[in-house]
Amino acid sequence: MKYLIVNADDFGASRGINRGIVEAHERGILTSASLMVNARWSGEAAMLSRLLPRLSVGLHVHVAGESNARPADSRECRAELQRQLRRFEELMDYAPTHLDSHHNVHRDPHWLPHFREFAREHHLTLRDDSPIRCFPNFYGQWDGESHPEHISATSLAHMLTTEVAEGITEFSCHPGYIDPDFASSYGVEREVKLRCLCDPTIRHVLSEQSIHLINHRDACRTERAMPQPGVHG
Repeated sequence: MKYLIVNADDFGASRGINRGIVEAHERGILTSASLMVNARWSGEAAMLSRLLPRLSVGLHVHVAGESNARPADSRECRAELQRQLRRFEELMDYAPTHLDSHHNVHRDPHWLPHFREFAREHHLTLRDDSPIRCFPNFYGQWDGESHPEHISATSLAHMLTTEVAEGITEFSCHPGYIDPDFASSYGVEREVKLRCLCDPTIRHVLSEQSIHLINHRDACRTERAMPQPGVHG
């Protein structure tokens, strides 16, 4: 069976991003989101998520200075992860369904061991470090240039056809609306991506390819139900 999680990063970063994520979930194929608890509009995001019971919400850790930041020691790193987890639970009234980070700082060798330990301790699925295959290439900008054609419905249909294999795949994405109160070099691309996720042709592709949409909450149950290698009935 082919299962697909479509996860929006940056939930809470701006009102325009919040609005886009909600729309992509209600009208499109988005199933999951990752909340930036330090962001200005994280409280609004938490409030909106309560109206969306089928949207799973995880923790999108934002480290000051992003990938250039280096923890002074393991205690400092652990303290920051714990602080953001507590803030998530204050906002959401429950634990996150998964764990990832802004600009994927958790992939940095200085941070990765701490993220792994933290994820195991709190029983969280960590992006790139679980049986869920992460596909990060649904992105519309590189080398300082915009590539909206890469996040069109035609392009996404091709990715779904060629990149979603047996098991569980996560597509990370960044839908939203341009917000004058939120400065970002990645703005127009968010709106293009939002239209793509809501394009009705995409659901036809999912049906044709027998791809089942799930969220991170579903993924735990799905993994347990899937046959394990070497195990025969």
